[in-house]
Amino acid sequence: MPEFIPLISRHTIQDRVREIGKQITRDYQGKDLIVAGILKGAFIFMADLSRQIDIDHEIDFIGASSYEGTRSTGQIVFTKQPDLEFKHRDILLVEDIVDTGNTLAKIIEFVTLLNPNSVSVCTLIDKHERRKKSIDVKYACFSLEKGFIVGYGLDYEEKYRNKSEIYDLKP
Repeated sequence: MPEFIPLISRHTIQDRVREIGKQITRDYQGKDLIVAGILKGAFIFMADLSRQIDIDHEIDFIGASSYEGTRSTGQIVFTKQPDLEFKHRDILLVEDIVDTGNTLAKIIEFVTLLNPNSVSVCTLIDKHERRKKSIDVKYACFSLEKGFIVGYGLDYEEKYRNKSEIYDLKP
């Protein structure tokens, strides 16, 4: 039976998402914003974040994966392409966790080929323990050094996304 060590409470998450939403609202005032979530992990965070962004924006999703269990395979698989036209738009990529940076680097590379005005990254968790690629994270709700994190959209083998708080999972 896995052990769930509490890291970030529901209340703390809500407060931080509200703050980041206000910052994004200020930064993207007058811009043509698409908030693009990276599936599957970002969907809960992105839903809450989108409600805190007080300017008109469109929503899209990109599917990409590089994990098996708790380990990154190093192989990036795109599982969903964006539906909206990204050309000449301001794209905010919303990620659940930036870990090695490998997957997000490939996604940024792909989105850049679609000729947007800008591409920025917003993540729930900016984790540095295994970082291999340099990623410019413009908005990070929380920064962690290590741990295997689950809850609030983050999973282990597709489980535990539904937990309303964030935990360090110990097998």
